[in-house]
Amino acid sequence: MLRRDFLKTAVATAVLIADLPVQAKQTPAVSNEHFADVNGQHLFYSMHGGGKPLILLHGGINPDSFGGNLAELAKGRQVIAVHLQGHGRTPDTDRPLRSESMGDDVAALIGHLNLGKADVMGYSFGASVALQTAIRHPDVVDRLVLVSATMRQDGFYPEGVVAFKQLETNAATLGPGVKASPLGKAYPDVDWTKLFRKVGDLTKRPWDWSADVAKLHTRTLLIFADADAIRPEHMVEFWKALGGGQRDAGIDGSLRPANELAILPNTTHYTLPVEPMLPEIVERFLGAASTAVG
Repeated sequence: MLRRDFLKTAVATAVLIADLPVQAKQTPAVSNEHFADVNGQHLFYSMHGGGKPLILLHGGINPDSFGGNLAELAKGRQVIAVHLQGHGRTPDTDRPLRSESMGDDVAALIGHLNLGKADVMGYSFGASVALQTAIRHPDVVDRLVLVSATMRQDGFYPEGVVAFKQLETNAATLGPGVKASPLGKAYPDVDWTKLFRKVGDLTKRPWDWSADVAKLHTRTLLIFADADAIRPEHMVEFWKALGGGQRDAGIDGSLRPANELAILPNTTHYTLPVEPMLPEIVERFLGAASTAVG
C-alpha cells in the first residue's frame, strides 16, 4: 500500500475518533469529578454508580471512547472513568507516554482511593495500560477486561503497524482536524498535535509482553471484534497464552479455563467500545463466581 493510502487511513481513523463524542453526549452528565496527584501526574477521574469498583480506561486520543456504555456499566457497579496522561482533562507532562508508567498511575490511583483491589477494564490503548497494571501490580487488580488488546506490536495487521510508525510524522496533519471536531471542542485544553506525536512515539516502538501474559494469574476476559484491527491468529495466541484453547471443556464444563474469550459479531475495532452487547458480556464475567487461575 502506498504511503498516501496509509495517511488516508490514519486521517479517516482520526475523523471517526473525533466523531465518537456525539454518541457520548447521550451519556448522563459527568458526576463526581476528581483529580488525584499520583506519580507526578494530575490524574482526572469521574465516579459513576455504586457497588464494586471498576476502573475504566479509554482508547487512544478519545477519553469518551465508551460513549453511552459507561452509563450501562455503572448500573451494577461503581465505574471510575480515568483520563490517562495527556488525554481529556488530565494535563500532559514531560514524561513520555508508556503503557508501563500509565499502568503504575492506575495502580497508584487504586491505592489513593483505598480500594484494595479493583476490577480494571481497558480498550485498545487503555487495554495495554490495563494489562500493564495487572502485570506490574497484580495485588491491586481483581479481574481484568481487555477490549481489543495485543500482546505484541505485530498483533495488528501489517498495514496498522506501518500506520503506527507514521503517526508521529503525520501528527501535524491530524491534530488540527481533531481540534476542530466535537471532541476538540469538548476538550479545548488538549494540544492535539502533541498528543498524536506522543501516541505515535509510543505505538512505533515494538513491544512483546507474551511472556508476562503467560505468567498472569489475574482472571481475564478478552474481547475482540469479528472485524478487528487485530489479526485473528493473534487473538487465538493471546487466548492460548492465558490458558485457553488447550482442550475440550468436557460435557460438564469442568475442564474449561478460568479466563474467557468473546468475539462480538458485526463489530470493528472502532465500534466495539460503544457496541450495545459489550456491557452485558462484561457484567456476566465480572459478576461470575470466582475460579482460581493456575
